[in-house]
Amino acid sequence: MSSAKRPGTQQPGSHVADSHDLIRVHGARENNLKDVSIDLPKRRLTVFTGVSGSGKSSLVFNTIAAESQRLINETYSAFVQGFMPTLARPEVDVLDGLTTAIIVDQQRMGADPRSTVGTATDVNAMLRILFSRLGDPHIGPPSAYSFNTASVRASGAITVERGNKKAVKATFQRTGGMCTNCEGRGTVSDIDLTQLYDDSKSLAEGAFTIPGWKSDSQWTVQVYAQSGFVDPDKPIRDYTNQELRDFLYGEAVKVKVNGVNLTYEGLIPKIQKSFLAKDKEAMQPHIRAFVERAVTFTTCPECEGTRLSEGARSSRIGKISIADACAMEIRDLADWVRELAEPSVAPLLTALRDTLDSFVEIGLGYLSLDRPAGTLSGGEAQRVKMIRHLGSSLTDTTYVFDEPTVGLHPHDIQRMNDLLLRLRDKGNTVLVVEHKPEAIAIADHVVDLGPGAGTQGGTVCFEGTVAELRGSDTVTGRHLDDRAALKESVRKPTGALEIRDARTHNLQGVDVDVPLGVLCVVTGVAGSGKSSLIHGSVPAGADVVSVDQSPIKGSRRSNPATYTGLLDPIRKAFAKANGVKPALFSANSEGACPTCNGAGVIYTDLAMMAGVATPCEDCEGKRFQPAVLEYRFGGRDISEVLAMSVDRAEEFFGAGEARTPAAHKILQRLSDVGLGYLTLGQPLTTLSGGERQRLKLATHMGDKGGVYVLDEPTTGLHLADVQQLLGLLDRLVDAGKSVIVIEHHQAVMAHADWIIDLGPGAGHDGGRIVFEGTPADLVADRSTLTGEHLAAYVGA
Repeated sequence: MSSAKRPGTQQPGSHVADSHDLIRVHGARENNLKDVSIDLPKRRLTVFTGVSGSGKSSLVFNTIAAESQRLINETYSAFVQGFMPTLARPEVDVLDGLTTAIIVDQQRMGADPRSTVGTATDVNAMLRILFSRLGDPHIGPPSAYSFNTASVRASGAITVERGNKKAVKATFQRTGGMCTNCEGRGTVSDIDLTQLYDDSKSLAEGAFTIPGWKSDSQWTVQVYAQSGFVDPDKPIRDYTNQELRDFLYGEAVKVKVNGVNLTYEGLIPKIQKSFLAKDKEAMQPHIRAFVERAVTFTTCPECEGTRLSEGARSSRIGKISIADACAMEIRDLADWVRELAEPSVAPLLTALRDTLDSFVEIGLGYLSLDRPAGTLSGGEAQRVKMIRHLGSSLTDTTYVFDEPTVGLHPHDIQRMNDLLLRLRDKGNTVLVVEHKPEAIAIADHVVDLGPGAGTQGGTVCFEGTVAELRGSDTVTGRHLDDRAALKESVRKPTGALEIRDARTHNLQGVDVDVPLGVLCVVTGVAGSGKSSLIHGSVPAGADVVSVDQSPIKGSRRSNPATYTGLLDPIRKAFAKANGVKPALFSANSEGACPTCNGAGVIYTDLAMMAGVATPCEDCEGKRFQPAVLEYRFGGRDISEVLAMSVDRAEEFFGAGEARTPAAHKILQRLSDVGLGYLTLGQPLTTLSGGERQRLKLATHMGDKGGVYVLDEPTTGLHLADVQQLLGLLDRLVDAGKSVIVIEHHQAVMAHADWIIDLGPGAGHDGGRIVFEGTPADLVADRSTLTGEHLAAYVGA
């Protein structure tokens, strides 16, 4: 193991307290862990490796970190616990030697439109205080500079409950900094009327182009046609001003349609209530496509996107307003704050300087404080969360990281390694789940889980030093020094996606032809403008499918079988074989167990204590009525099929009496993207970002043609699986699809047909094309950071 001493090996003269230098885990059975017992050294950097789905997160996050947080929560009063997330005790026999755990994960930060980098890190709060003290003209307290605070004025009579009650006139006023036009969002929405109707037609001729609005029988359309406000036989372009106003903006009134009382209201408020009030991600694909076409978001004309009121924008320190400060790149803002010398706010300036310097040190100096938090990548969000811990005086704490190198260019990984080592050297225990060899190399102790994924994983295959891992015969040990070679020949493009004068975010008027029909990799240091170029600048109507790692909307009943449409052919096959309705084989429909409503478990809410989920006694967690489980197909009932892994189900539906070509085709795609270990009934809420991305990719693989944009598909992939991913990307291109990959992994760069490298730096130092060509040309050229690292990787 490491130099850590085991309990009971106390040396003469040492204190008994010094013997507690291990975190002991015995009998961990969370998810797929198989009675894992392991001792981890404290105040060391331990890296957990293993193929995707081997149980790393189950051991580190769901067992060690979860129990530490649960025990800390129990120290608070019952009243306080009522406001905190409730955590159940992990499935483990013994957890000993735990310290306070701080989890720094890759969960995307809140996508609330008013949440920015500045509000999420409390830098805005410090800036607001600074401007309220030093701003000229002085406009009020810190709230006067906040775009989340609206100005309020009120006056009237209040009753004072003291002695003889009497009414007293009172006034109340609060100065806020919110722009009244956009309500602190920075953008205003506008509806494109041409997407709602064809103005050359009348309502009777079917003018509406809104999904589901048919003129002949649809009640909504009949309300407009028979309201009396407009002539249903007149083309919309011929409406008078009054008719058009009533048609588009009319207030809600009762009208009679075919003898029935219904509510009529203008088209714009109707669309806002029926479509725009809903979560776009939860809509059906054709409805979401309509909303994306019909609604445009433009910069607020009053505050010019700053979100702030005129008063807040007028108050300045020197020549800089708070809006100017938030729009600066953080490294420039740090220089500006360093120039301020005002003894009255010295402690505030020190705290602000330290926080801004932490941004720069961690490689996020290219961000601005007004950047919406929801637009940060998983890796950027993780590093933003790290900032508050860098200057912390806490020691003997356990820091838990989930792939901290995600989204980092090879050039930036060394900086992240230095930060992890700094946290360790302050006397903290650092636990890291990681796949990159550069990050594994700095470990004091390595724990390799596996040997496979899902039911084939969940055991400790190796623990020891990095040198010992290299010599071991584990999957990680064998692949640790894998290097992809440059391709001998590259494909020729069949066309090009033209991007002209791209200026999204930090792009500086970029003109580029992205080749189609090949594997094109877009690379560059973090913040160089890769996502801005591909996601923000691709022309509309380019038939682009973006396959990202964002959460999949759905309840805990949603699983890979329902999401991919796999359950439909399975239900039909069961129904046909047994001569009954397909709905019986759905846990969300007629076949559901009536006791647990098809959930398989009964949830009991225990207020401030962790809720308890107990398997349903009637269906024994199988989710279906007993009568449904009597129907069999290929010798299996529906619950047994949903408990199968993708690989096992692929065999089952591929041959014999259970042969179902429609189901087998979908299972093959899931296996192709490396998800063979997932069970068909596993809740989607338990999937990692990389697994979600590969699941989305599997659902799109059957589409004809098109341009696929993949954002860092190697996230969460073990070294052994990268080769499989490269084979998958080749198959997509060979099937006639164009694949654009935003990626930092050198193996993917080496395998590309064409590379577009952005840089040379991040933020305003980036946003330019520094190289276009084949990987071999990039290695030979070595004129960019990417070229240098790729040359070192392939040994050129």
